[in-house]
Amino acid sequence: MNTVVERELELGLVLSPERSIPVPARLTYRTDDPYAVHIAFHVGSDCPVHWTFARELLVEGVFRPSGEGDVRVWPTKLNGRSLVCMALTSPDGDALLEAPAAAVSAWLERTLRIVPPGSESTHLGIDKGLNALLALTSRDDAGPGGTWPSDESPEPGA
Repeated sequence: MNTVVERELELGLVLSPERSIPVPARLTYRTDDPYAVHIAFHVGSDCPVHWTFARELLVEGVFRPSGEGDVRVWPTKLNGRSLVCMALTSPDGDALLEAPAAAVSAWLERTLRIVPPGSESTHLGIDKGLNALLALTSRDDAGPGGTWPSDESPEPGA
């Protein structure tokens, strides 16, 4: 069963130290993709801008600077408000976004209750897929009908 945890919130796109504009966004976490968080930014175009990065990066970034390269996250305070900053870099440009820390933390807590840290691999379905693949392989190796002929058995190591 796949569970989805979403949260709509308004981020601030920082244009300068004195000015930011609101950007509606949707945070999404899916148990079938347990290591990742997905953010869709609605920037006034027909299609939202999507970013996907490690949930662990966002969890750590709520408490201390985290990340390198394309995604960096860190906590800050501005006018007495606790914020989480996200610096995103792409070939199309750079963006600095501010999110209310309480809203991000509450959403992350919901994801962590559903899939605790360290248990992500159990939600990937790798065992189920591998078992299905091995079952198909065993049936294919057994010959027509998926069974061994009654007077033959596979040779060891075959």
